[in-house]
Amino acid sequence: MIYNIPYIAVVALILLGLYAVILKRNLIKIVIGITLIESGVNLFLITLAYRHDSIAPIYHGTSSRLMSLPVPHALTLTSIVIGVAVLALMLSLAVHVYRHYGTLDAKKIGREEE
Repeated sequence: MIYNIPYIAVVALILLGLYAVILKRNLIKIVIGITLIESGVNLFLITLAYRHDSIAPIYHGTSSRLMSLPVPHALTLTSIVIGVAVLALMLSLAVHVYRHYGTLDAKKIGREEE
């Protein structure tokens, strides 16, 4: 049961992110939801790479111990860098939308005031 905790956390993060993206109208909350989904995916990749009692794959000794998988770690690092860039872009767009429309409500953006 203890080994399932990371997978439960992945599902919780992704579901919370989907809730924020689908049901919230504030652009900042939508951005937070997208970031939660990204964090859940990153945790899933790290959880896939974990092996009990393994050593780092950069170890060059003659040990016959099991090594952890290096590819998910590399994918996660790349995903984090891309996620930070996308987060900065989304927040700058939210600031631009607020300056132009005076609101962050997704329903009111682009509609003419009557």
